Amino acid sequence: MVSIETVAAGMGFSPALALALEQACHRFGINTELRVCHFLAQVAHESGTGRWLKELWGPTPAQTRYEGRKDLGNTRPGDGFRFRGRGGIQLTGRDNYAKYSLAIYGDDRAVRSPDLVAALPDAALAAGYFWSRDGINALADRDDLLAVSRAVNLGSPDSKGMPNGLEDRKQKLKLAKAGYARLMGR
Repeated sequence: MVSIETVAAGMGFSPALALALEQACHRFGINTELRVCHFLAQVAHESGTGRWLKELWGPTPAQTRYEGRKDLGNTRPGDGFRFRGRGGIQLTGRDNYAKYSLAIYGDDRAVRSPDLVAALPDAALAAGYFWSRDGINALADRDDLLAVSRAVNLGSPDSKGMPNGLEDRKQKLKLAKAGYARLMGR
């Protein structure tokens, strides 16, 4: 069996985050080469290979629009900033924090303490939870980088109408696949 931790570390994730990502993969059924490679590539893009487990805050015009977004459950003043993106895939919005917390802990601790999601092991667990909840394994099984990227973060399209950072996501996927192949002796 290939060590997901080794593939993640080879991509530049810290040893602690690489181990937490492996554990999240096991917990959430991210258990094939394509699933693991796509997952690690998306986490690497979204978090700067683990450098940013809390969304950098400007606020940018897009970030100011988090405030009052009922689709994210941001119904109280300050929710936009309080429930900004955290974790490996940048979980965003009061409702998403509440759903994550209930699924993982059976309570609302992530709502009461949002920074929990930016710390290990929750940063990795939140990414795995999001991936599983949104059925992204099926897209990864098709090796469809565009569909996976859209499911993770549509973001603002670039001048060609492609999702945010598609080229970087492609490079991260290539790196993950090469690391996996090396471990398999291919």
